[in-house]
Amino acid sequence: MMKNILTIACVAMFMAATSCKAQDNIQLPKPSMDNKVTLMKALQNRHSTREYADKQISDDVLSTVLWSACGINRPSEGKITAPSAINAQDIQVYVIRKDGAYLYQPKDNSLQKVSSKDLRTAVAGRQSFAASAPISLVLVSNHNKFPQQMPNEAKTRMGVVDAGYVSENICLACSALGLNTVPRMTMETETLKKELGLDDNYDLVLNSQIGNPKK
Repeated sequence: MMKNILTIACVAMFMAATSCKAQDNIQLPKPSMDNKVTLMKALQNRHSTREYADKQISDDVLSTVLWSACGINRPSEGKITAPSAINAQDIQVYVIRKDGAYLYQPKDNSLQKVSSKDLRTAVAGRQSFAASAPISLVLVSNHNKFPQQMPNEAKTRMGVVDAGYVSENICLACSALGLNTVPRMTMETETLKKELGLDDNYDLVLNSQIGNPKK
């Protein structure tokens, strides 16, 4: 009898833990493909903006920005919207907002929660305006995705270039969606690596703030 009670208790605890973990993850809506803004118009309108309205970005809009950044656009091949050196797909995008930090998962267009802290101040660093944006996207190069025998200098160089591709996709997506954004390098790198659970194989390269225009 006692053995059965303990078994039931263990199963209940496991199910509760699994449920909590599932609740930490967010399944994003499908990205919108219906935007009427042309590429040429998005390029014409692209500019950096350092002011943001005090208004949250919806998951629908965020989904479209993230898919544009490095989402899967050729499912049969598992390839993404941004170019990538030797198809390493080393760039990981972390979504930093008030309710915590999330890792974007391109395979199923979802967010995996990695921290419950609001890390926007750490992303802002010495440029405090950046903390006012409802969302910051941190672009991280995962050097584990490159061949082990590749020199570290080459991994760093390729990671920086790959982050640039993703950053430009973010800029163009925001331009097409009428959002304000600015790409930056400044951030508290060591603090963020610790809070995001990253070791020295991960290089924090760039970040972008995203918000609605101030009226």
